[in-house]
Amino acid sequence: MARIQIDLPDRFDFSTDITLYLSHINYGNHLDNAMLLTVVSEARLRFLKSMGYTELNVEGVGIIVCDAALQYRSEAHHGEVMRVAVAACDFNKYGCDLVWQMTEAETGREVARGKTGILFFDYAASKVTRVPEGFAVRFDTQAVT
Repeated sequence: MARIQIDLPDRFDFSTDITLYLSHINYGNHLDNAMLLTVVSEARLRFLKSMGYTELNVEGVGIIVCDAALQYRSEAHHGEVMRVAVAACDFNKYGCDLVWQMTEAETGREVARGKTGILFFDYAASKVTRVPEGFAVRFDTQAVT
């Protein structure tokens, strides 16, 4: 079976530090795979908040997560501080990928990398909608028409 390979961008748009709590750790005494996505979700919320957005209001529309992929690089343990860097890229008409990299903040050791696909969603109309222009221009891109 071919392994997932995730290429990182040349630069990231945002980073945040998140401490791993006991609830993030599994019976193997390292970061649980389901909890990794919880940490990444927190980073996504902070990324949006840094621009004045929420998951329900990005230029008047919300987002939904449509897919996710991740690749482990090393173990992470209780009490370690993870630096999660996020970049918005691969824009299309309705969304983009949020590529992320998680490193241990003190040493820079890479723990995981991945990407989360997001779609923009009009919750009032209950349908997918175009990437808001105000969001796309923040990343020096225009959504594919």
